[in-house]
Parts: sequence; structure tokens; C-alpha cells
Amino acid sequence: MSKTIKLKKGLNIKIKGKAELVLETVAAADVYALKPTDFKGLTPKPCVKSGQAVKAGEPLFYDKYNPEVFYVSPVGGNVLDVKRGERRRILEVIVQADASRGAVDFGKADPQKLSSDEVRKILLKSGMWPFIKRRPYGVVAYQHETPKSIFISGFDTAPLAPDCEFILNGQEKEFQTGVNALSRLTLGKIYLGLPVNTANNGYKKIENVEINYFDGPHPAGNVGVQIHHTDPINKGEVIWTINPLDVVFIGRLFETGNVDFSRIVALTGSEVEKPRYYRTILGARLDSILDGKLKTGKKQRIISGNPLTGTQTEIDSYLGFYDSQITVIPEGDEYDFMGWAMPGCSVYSASHTFLSSLFPQKEYELTANIHGGERAFIVTGQYEKVLPMDLYPVHLIKSIIANDVDKMEQLGIYEVVEEDMALCEFVCTSKIKVQEVLRKGINTMIKELG
Repeated sequence: MSKTIKLKKGLNIKIKGKAELVLETVAAADVYALKPTDFKGLTPKPCVKSGQAVKAGEPLFYDKYNPEVFYVSPVGGNVLDVKRGERRRILEVIVQADASRGAVDFGKADPQKLSSDEVRKILLKSGMWPFIKRRPYGVVAYQHETPKSIFISGFDTAPLAPDCEFILNGQEKEFQTGVNALSRLTLGKIYLGLPVNTANNGYKKIENVEINYFDGPHPAGNVGVQIHHTDPINKGEVIWTINPLDVVFIGRLFETGNVDFSRIVALTGSEVEKPRYYRTILGARLDSILDGKLKTGKKQRIISGNPLTGTQTEIDSYLGFYDSQITVIPEGDEYDFMGWAMPGCSVYSASHTFLSSLFPQKEYELTANIHGGERAFIVTGQYEKVLPMDLYPVHLIKSIIANDVDKMEQLGIYEVVEEDMALCEFVCTSKIKVQEVLRKGINTMIKELG
């Protein structure tokens, strides 16, 4: 039975550059890449070498410690390079697109007529498995686990986030097939979180899910917040999560027998001439989307993802595995006359420091400048105002800094990943790198407790 959950804590950051609901097609990229760095805790082992021909859906690398989990090529073509970094760590596997190479045929199937093991086998071989993440830890799901439930957040409240309803419009059938496949992987429920003002009646009719509605500011759209208020994680329990756009990938696989990684991406930010949506393919080189669409005159920061949790990148880099948004904002390294001493009518402040707080609906041209360096970490109550979870976030971060495993566990590290506490980092007076510290704590928990 569905319910409506109202959240008061959080913060909607008003940034210029929201994508208008217009879909355009760009020329297909010549090269694509899969980046092991997109996957937390992955130790990749290559399956290919430079010059090798591959089909779409053919493995490029696998996880050394979970060799059944494959990471596959998004397109057919030839491997241009296996790019390595320090200590020969694999950074990118780059593929030159060639449609004549075709795609691997995994066979059409109705997932409801398959066993759990058969569905798992197809998802593992086809490279769909990495789209499924596990809580705790926010890493790729372990293939031998059975989660107590699966969560899908059907909307995103992050700054400039794409409109999931717009992107998924017309793909309800594939979404339903993907949900049917996921339902074979758990004995519990599949929870679908939707905004209270959802306009897509098609998703209200999805079967094999329990729909819950959420009302409130960001991070109401975060799946971690929805888990906390619907089916919290206790010690020893596992929950899986997946993005709605990736559920469609799974649905396409079972509908056609082939992988189809084409996706709609929102190009956003104040440095974009006309923010809107573009159809591309997972792993595409960003210049295929960005060329000719950016303003000139300022030094810019390109982010694969949203401004809070995305990854800084370059125009000749590649779209992240989980990303359906590209953000371009000013770097913010210009001299600021008189700095904080100005009244700040055009300067955003979460703490209402400037006169801009008198205009709550105004949009701002935010930059990547964090306005200062790290300083004494004090208790201010800021974190608690933007985190709608029954946790002590400051104490949790301090326990991680102190490397106190018992305290981390007691203070709720199993319930959060970086995106859940990204707002804490944004409002932090002490300029603590909250997301970086939290991932360090999670890695410690994996090492100590598995």
C-alpha cells in the first residue's frame, strides 16, 4: 500500500541553467570508453587488448575479486587503447565505434518465465549487473546475495537534475520488463519512489512494485533517503538500488536480446548556451555533445553528473557510466572585489549571510569556487538541517576521521553514501570534504568487516 512521506529538512539550490524540455539528437561519437574509476572498489582485469575487434555487449574487463561480473562495450568496434595510470592501473578502455561489428545476441526472454538463477546469469553476461548497487557501501551488488528489497527512485531533486519523467516518457513497456526481471532477484518488495506531483500516469500503473510518494526539498529524490523512511537497513541486511534509466536498459535486453545503451542526457549549467536534452550512448566522448554549445569568455568546469556529486572532467573525456547529466559552470577563479564585505545581492548563501536571502526564488550563477580552505571542524547544526535522516552526521564524520570502526557502525555508516551527505559538504562552514571522508570510512568498513 502506497504512502506519502513529507520531508522538511533539505535544501533546493537555485542554479541557472536548468535544461528545457526539448530533445535533440547529436552526431554519434566516434569513440566511447568504459572507465573502471566509475565503480567503487573495483579491481579491473582486462579481457581485450589494443586493436581487438569487439561487439556491443562483449566484455572489456571484469572484477578481479568477482570474475563473474563483466563490464561490456557499449558499442561495436575496435579497441583503440587500454589506458593505464600509476602502477599500471586501468583508467579507460577506449573503443572506436564501428556499427558493422554488430552486437552479442543474448536471446529474447520473458523474465517472469525464468528462474532467479537464469535472470542473474543473463544480467551478468550482458554487463547489466553493474547497474545494480548494494546498500550498505554503495558498490556494485554482490552476485550471490539475495537482497531483502530493491529500491528505484523515479525522480531526482539534485541541482539542475534531469527530469526523469521526460526522459522515460514512452518507455513504460521496457521499464515494466526491467522491473519484472528485478522481481526475480528478491523475495521482498521492489519500492518505486515518485514525487507527489508526478504527471506520468504510466508509471503509476507499473506492476510488481510498491509505490511511495515523497514531498520535500533535495535530497528527497535520493534513494538512500527513501530507504531510510520506508525500509531502513539494519546490521547484516542488504538492499539493492538501481536508477530508473538503467531499469530501461535491462528491459531492452530482455525485449530484444541485445544490449542497447542509448540514453538521453541533460546538458545543464549557466555556461551552456541552450541547456536541453540530447540523445547519445553511454560512454560517449563529451565533445560529441559539447562542441559549439558552450559560452565563451570564462574558464569553465565540466562535470559528468550534477554539481554536488559529479566528477570533474574535460571535454575530451567520456560520459560516466551512471551519469545522465553533464553540467558546465564557471570555474570561479576570477578576483572577487571586496569578497564577503559586499552586501551580496547576487551571491547565493545557504546560511542567509547575504541580502540575496530576501529573494528565495532567484536563480544564481554558482561557480566551483569553495571560498576558503579547510578549517576547524566544529558543531554548528548545519548538517542536521539538510539531512532528513535520523542520524548524527557530524559525529559520524568525526568517527571516520578518528578511524573508530565501532563508532562508525553505531552512528549509521551502513545507511549513507556520498550523495546522501553531499549537501552537508555544500553548507559546511569548516569546508570539510565530507564525501571524500565518507568514502574513506566505507572503504575501511569493507576492509574490516567485508
